[in-house]
Amino acid sequence: MSAKKPKILITGASRGIGASILKSFEGTGAIAVGHSSKGGGEMLGADFAADGAAETLWQAALDRIGSIDVIINNAGIFDENPLSAPEWPENWARTMQVNLTASAELCRLAVLHWQSNGTAGRIVNIASRAAYRGDSPAHWHYAASKGGMVAMTKTIARAYASDDILAFAICPGFTMTGMADDYLESRGGEKLLADIPLGRVAQPKEIAEMARWCALDAPASMTGAVLDANGASYVR
Repeated sequence: MSAKKPKILITGASRGIGASILKSFEGTGAIAVGHSSKGGGEMLGADFAADGAAETLWQAALDRIGSIDVIINNAGIFDENPLSAPEWPENWARTMQVNLTASAELCRLAVLHWQSNGTAGRIVNIASRAAYRGDSPAHWHYAASKGGMVAMTKTIARAYASDDILAFAICPGFTMTGMADDYLESRGGEKLLADIPLGRVAQPKEIAEMARWCALDAPASMTGAVLDANGASYVR
């Protein structure tokens, strides 16, 4: 990027992939601020399940670091939602709100911010293999939210490249986070790993390296690209 010290907002940065992404900017010269649902310490807090949380976070980030050159949308939830659950519609809506709508709101605010200031910007959306492959019967909502994130990324890239606003998506498969650990165990562990030709799940630092590169170094001509990281468990 052209900015000497790019300023970066990372959502869902308290653990797992998000924490690794935040750490990946150490020593790069970038100024990175992280977000978590509850905040605390250096983290900015915003519960994306609540109306207006994305805008509150955006303003808090501007107040903290003055401007934003890159937004990395990583925050998300992965809750089971069996078809027989009476609360299925409410669970669907909550996952869409947290995983997709909050990210869309932040992307919108970022694009308007960069257009208003006449500056370049980058968006990196952390989606999922589920966007293309689908997920379990209890996770329709999760797959749909991540599919929407990929479509949104491509739309932003096509719409605003002429403004030097770039957008990239990363689609991890299983990644060794606390969330993935529980799911791997629930789905059979070693049996599930047999479906991954690489023989292991991704490490958070691998996804973080991809996100850091997209945020700082990826060539402009790559805008709209979707990068897979699934050990060849799903190839397109």
